[in-house]
Order: sequence, then C-alpha cells, then structure tokens
Amino acid sequence: MVVVFMCYAAACFSQVIIGEPEMVLVAGGSFEYGSNTGEKNEQPAHTVTLDSFYIGKYEVTQALWFGVMGENPSYFKNCGDCPVEEVTPAQVDTFLIHLSKLMGKHYRLPTEAEWEYAAMGGNRSKGYRYPGSDSLYEVAWMKDNALNKSHPVGMKKPNELFLYDMAGNVWELCQDWWNPAYYKKSPSANPCNRKKALFRVVRGGSWRSGAERCYNKARNRNVYDHRKQNCGFRLVLDN
Repeated sequence: MVVVFMCYAAACFSQVIIGEPEMVLVAGGSFEYGSNTGEKNEQPAHTVTLDSFYIGKYEVTQALWFGVMGENPSYFKNCGDCPVEEVTPAQVDTFLIHLSKLMGKHYRLPTEAEWEYAAMGGNRSKGYRYPGSDSLYEVAWMKDNALNKSHPVGMKKPNELFLYDMAGNVWELCQDWWNPAYYKKSPSANPCNRKKALFRVVRGGSWRSGAERCYNKARNRNVYDHRKQNCGFRLVLDN
C-alpha cells in the first residue's frame, strides 16, 4: 500500500491510498501463436515459447490511474472500478514509469504474445474461442450487451487463469509496434516488435466490438498519439 499526496498549484490537499495491483502468475510455456484460418494479419500460426510472467487480474481502473497520475482522462467518468480509457500509448508509458517508482517494482505492458497466451489460459487452456468460454456473452462486454459504454472490471466470468475482461470492455494496449511482416517472421522465444512505427498493437476487443474482434487471436492497432473511449490496458510484472 502506498499513500500519495496530490498537489495542484503548489497546494497539497488530498491523499490517495494505492494498493498493489492484483497480479496472476502465468507459467511459461509454448503455444500456437496466431491462426491459419483467421484474417491475414493473424497468419501464419507458429509455435512460440514464453518465459513466466505476472499479468494483471483486471484491466487498469480509473481509480488506479487517478491515484498515480492525479487526474482521470476517461470519457466514462464517475466509475472508479471501470477501466481507464481515453489514454494515449504515450500517456500509458508515463503511467508505467510512475507506478513502478511508487511500488518499487517494474511494471510494463504485455507483449502481444504474452497477451494472447494469457487470454487463451496459458498452460491451463481448454481451447476456448474466447478468453474463458465459447460463449462470448459469458466473458465479455461487447456491442450486443454493453449498452454503448464500459463497465466495472471483474463482472463477467474469468478465463482459466482467473483473468477478467480479456475480451471486450476496452481494447488492451501491448508493447509491440504494429508490423504484420514482423508477426510472420517473429522469433520463436519471447517475441516483441520494438521497432517504432505509426501504430501500437491492441488486443481483446471492446464494448463496441463484435464477436470477430473479441476472439483470442484477433488483432488490431492504435495510432500512437490517439485517444479512444474504448482503449485501455493491463499490467505485466516480470517473474
């Protein structure tokens, strides 16, 4: 637990207690990354091996963002347990630096491969199409049930690793920069495209996505300086 004093215009007038984010251990292993039957940017399926890592049980909430940054940029405000959104990837990078200093640990974004492996359930995977179920309604807030807004995290069924909202609610930003060519020839161990480009990878779909955007293999991208009402992120902590 960390107590943070918020200061504005040279005056400190409030304090926010920040608890450590809940993290889940994902044991390392190998899996089939990508798909041979989905969209072209998901192809080809190829075997990837990952080291163990910890990933956030929930998407980063507005309350946690406010506790670290002292402001709430979200479009859907007054919902501390809802995922933070309307943040640019650049702002997320700054948040990660501040949170790491506060907690004395190194928090980061998941790589795209880590995200997909965790969404599929890691070494506990039961082979579901969506994270935790073959029924999207069980695990996700999406365009057919979300009422055009985000929802508090943890309200739907978790996946095999007890991770919530890996499908729907908000798109989740990854470390990787978007490059379909890299995806096709990525290394077999701990791949991550670190070469800067116009877009960053996002995964998982959102409250306004259809089923085709929410399944485990679906990929998307976000302009580096663009804010969206349906794009947030999830934390990773190295094991």
